[in-house]
Amino acid sequence: MPKSISWRISLIVIFALLSFLYLTPTLVTKLPSWWTGILPKEKIHLGLDLQGGTHLVMEVDTQKAVEGTLDLIAADLEDTLKTRQIPFKQIVRVGEDLIRLTLYDKKTAENEQLLMKKKYPEYELSPPVEDVGGVVLQLRMDKNTIRDRKDKAVAQSLETIRNRIDQFGVSEPVIQREGINHIVVQLPGIKDPQRAIELIGKTARLDFKLVEENIPGSSVNPGTIANDTEILMEKQSNSSTGAVQEIPIVVKKKAVITGDLLTDAQVRIDSQSNQPYVSIDFNSTGARLFDQVTAANVGKRFAIVLDSAVYSAPVIRERISGGSAQISGNFSEKEAADLAIVLRAGSLPAPVKIVQNVTVGPSIGQDSIIKGLTAGGIGVILVFMFMAIYYRISGLVANIGMVLNVLYLMGALAALGATLTLPGIAAIVLLIGMSVDSNVLIFERIKEEIRLGRTPRVSVDAGYDKAFLTIVDSHVTTLITAAVLFQFGTGPVKGFAVSLSLGVIINLFTSLVATKVVFDSALSRFQVEKISI
Repeated sequence: MPKSISWRISLIVIFALLSFLYLTPTLVTKLPSWWTGILPKEKIHLGLDLQGGTHLVMEVDTQKAVEGTLDLIAADLEDTLKTRQIPFKQIVRVGEDLIRLTLYDKKTAENEQLLMKKKYPEYELSPPVEDVGGVVLQLRMDKNTIRDRKDKAVAQSLETIRNRIDQFGVSEPVIQREGINHIVVQLPGIKDPQRAIELIGKTARLDFKLVEENIPGSSVNPGTIANDTEILMEKQSNSSTGAVQEIPIVVKKKAVITGDLLTDAQVRIDSQSNQPYVSIDFNSTGARLFDQVTAANVGKRFAIVLDSAVYSAPVIRERISGGSAQISGNFSEKEAADLAIVLRAGSLPAPVKIVQNVTVGPSIGQDSIIKGLTAGGIGVILVFMFMAIYYRISGLVANIGMVLNVLYLMGALAALGATLTLPGIAAIVLLIGMSVDSNVLIFERIKEEIRLGRTPRVSVDAGYDKAFLTIVDSHVTTLITAAVLFQFGTGPVKGFAVSLSLGVIINLFTSLVATKVVFDSALSRFQVEKISI
C-alpha cells in the first residue's frame, strides 16, 4: 500500500478512536473504575430545550441606576464641602435627573460652581439663583448621560448575573441582553429553580451604617426623625423558640462603607454557637475606612444593611484594623452560602424584576430528543438507500463518509463541551444532506471523465480535483453564515450554529480525504477496469 494512503487511513482511524473515546461518557451509563486520570468524563451537554430547566426574562429598573448615580454625587459633594469646612444649607436629589445644592451666600456659590464644572464636566450646571434663605445651584444629568448610564446599568447587571450563576454551578447557561433593558437567562437542568431565581434577582447592596443611638426605633415615627436618618427593620431571633421578629431601628442614611469595597466573602461556622456566618474582607481602601470608622465610634452600634434590611447591628467594642468583618443573622447554611455568592459577585447596579418565568420539564426535553433522533434516523436511512441505489458501490463509499461525518461531529461536540440543542440536531440532519451533496458533485465529475474514456484511476483523481474548489467554496460560505448566526443569534440558534460550523469543517475532511482514500485503496489493490457508479 502506498505511503500516502497509509497515513490517510491512520488519520481517519485516529479521529474515529478519539471520537469514540470522548463519546464514551455519553454512551455509557456508568464508567468503569479504571476510567480515571486524563480520560474524558464529561457527557455532551444538553440545552434547555432537550433536558428542561428554567427560562427567565428579567427587566432592569434602569431609572434606579440613574438615581443611584445622582445620590453618590450628592454624597460626594457633601463630603467635599464638609472637608473644606464650607457651610451649606441642603444637598438633595430632586426628581429623576437633578441635584440641588443650597448655599448661604452668592460668592461661595460662584466659587463652587467653577469647581463643580471642572469635576462634573458632562453634567449641566445652572448659574446660582437666589432663593429664600440661600443661593441655589442645580446640577442636571443630560439626556445623553442618562441614556449612557442606563445602558451601562444593563451591561453591569448582565455581568453580575453571569458571575452569580457561574458560582451557583449551572452547566452551560445562556445569559444575554435582549432589547433596551431586558436580560434573558436560560438555566438548563437546574434542580432548584426558585433558589436560583432568588439568587439572581437579589440586588445585594451592602452598606455599613451607624445607628442613631439617641432615638429608640420602637417608638419613633417616620415624620419625627431628621432628614439624614431613616428607619429600617432589624431581624432578631429568639434563641429559645427560634422565632424571628423584625424590630425598627433608626440609622444614618449615609453609608460609611459600601459593599463595593469588598474583595471576598466566605461562609464560616461560629465555634461557640455552631451557627453559620459570612466572613468578609475589604480591599485596601475599605480596610482603611473600616479602621477609621471603628476607631472613631467605639461603643456605638454599627448596622450591617443588605437591601435595606438590617442583618445585624453589633456594638463596636474596639478598633478593627485587619480589614475583615463578619455578618451574622440566624442564617441557614444555604442562606449563608447564597449571601456569600452575591457579595462576591457584587451588587446589581439597579433592581431587576422577573417579567417572564417559564419552567420546562425534562419530559418535554426527552420527547424532543426522541422526535429529533427519529427524524435524523429516517433521514439517514432514506439517504443511505438513495445513494446505494443510484450510485451503487460508489454510493456505499459515500455512506461510509456520512457515518464518519456524524461520528466525528458528535465526538467534537463532546470534546469541546458544546451544548446540543434541538436546532443542533436539525443541523446534524442538514449536514447528512451536505455530506451526500459533496459526494454527488464528485461522482458526477467522475462519470464525466469515464464518458470521455479515461481510466478508473484517472477518472477518480480528475473527479476529486475538479470538484475540489466548488466544494470548498460552498462550505466556506456556509461557515460564514454559521459564524454570523453564532455571533448574533440566541441560545438555540447558537446551538445550531455550533453544530453547523463543526459539521462543515468535518465534512470537508470526510468528503475530500476519507472517501478518496477508499477509492485509492481499492484501485491500488485490485485491477479495477470499471467503477460501479
